[in-house]
Amino acid sequence: MSYEASLAKLPSPLKELVLNAQSDTGKTDADKTEVIGWIDRVATGDVAKAESFQDLDALLTPRTYVASNYFTAADVALYGALHPTMSQLQPSQYYATPAITRYFDHIQLKPSVLSAARALSPAFSLITFDLESAPKIERKAELPKKKEKAPKPTEQQLQGAEKADKAEAMDVSRGEGTTLSNKEQKPQKEKKEKKEKSKDTATATQAEGSKKKGGAAPANKPAEDDGEPVPSMIDMRIGHIMDVKKHPDADSLYIEQIDLGEETGPRTVVSGLVNYIPIEEMRDKYLVAICNLKPASMRGVKSFAMVLAATSKDGKEGGVELIQPPPGAKPGDRVYFEGPEYENGQPLPQLNPKKKIFETIQPGFTTLETKEAAWINPVTKSVHKIRTKDGVCVAPTFVGASLS
Repeated sequence: MSYEASLAKLPSPLKELVLNAQSDTGKTDADKTEVIGWIDRVATGDVAKAESFQDLDALLTPRTYVASNYFTAADVALYGALHPTMSQLQPSQYYATPAITRYFDHIQLKPSVLSAARALSPAFSLITFDLESAPKIERKAELPKKKEKAPKPTEQQLQGAEKADKAEAMDVSRGEGTTLSNKEQKPQKEKKEKKEKSKDTATATQAEGSKKKGGAAPANKPAEDDGEPVPSMIDMRIGHIMDVKKHPDADSLYIEQIDLGEETGPRTVVSGLVNYIPIEEMRDKYLVAICNLKPASMRGVKSFAMVLAATSKDGKEGGVELIQPPPGAKPGDRVYFEGPEYENGQPLPQLNPKKKIFETIQPGFTTLETKEAAWINPVTKSVHKIRTKDGVCVAPTFVGASLS
């Protein structure tokens, strides 16, 4: 079925709203099919019914747009179909479906939708939501798991180990052509208990001059953030700015709501970019976010991530711009460093500020002659581009920039 045929199924004035908004009908054949499918669903009337809200809310939770990762006619159609119900909801009701409320508000504020809606007034009048009073989502940083201590050996286990030691001692003595005395074969209990606690020591005490079998037991597996900091410890993901405003108490700060593809919805992020990037260029922007820094309060607003920006090699006076994801990237997509030693590494749940992991890695962040974002190993000088499965992330104009 063609797009025009699907559009013809929509009732007035919804059909006129979609036509007047002049939104994208799909960049690829797959996207076009998805857009037509959603318009057909809207035309049946079921998707926008109040009894379908819970299912729709779950579907929209990880999404910015309904049919693809960019704004399409399907979003205009769904917005228009939802409008009659959304206009009747009380705050407690629209708080109950936060993903729908967030999605609806985002679409209705699109310039093309605003213009099309005004022409059809009052059918699609602007709906104001009291988002400031919405229940806050409590985000608790995930702490690294504590390593459990190995339990102390039982008396039965100790006795079994002593018997094994005696047998081993006899085997060794046979190889030497002599027999050990009972006194030499019996390990000291106190030493045995200490050796059980340390897997680096031998498993039993041998007679003086006898030959030990095997090496020391392997050491305990180190904690996740033990050792030298490596780039793969950093959790980077594609984000999409759903909303941005100036910090009420700080002239240089933006407060953004960034969709990172999480079920809990967008994260609040505070960025010091007011003096470098106009708010118009921040709206609806796709970017790279660092997601496992410890949350920090900035002038009374807690920030749960950091946007990755490029600063000119001439310093901030030369400009600051956001690192751009490759075409086709979606909120929540994993961003990683090229190279077999890093691309399959798992990031830490949260970077320990005392370990200075990001501060150690960050000086190697730069943009190449191709404007591609990368990390250069300070020791080997090897280059590891910053990318998603769809391609390499880039700076719009800067070469040799620093990233932070």
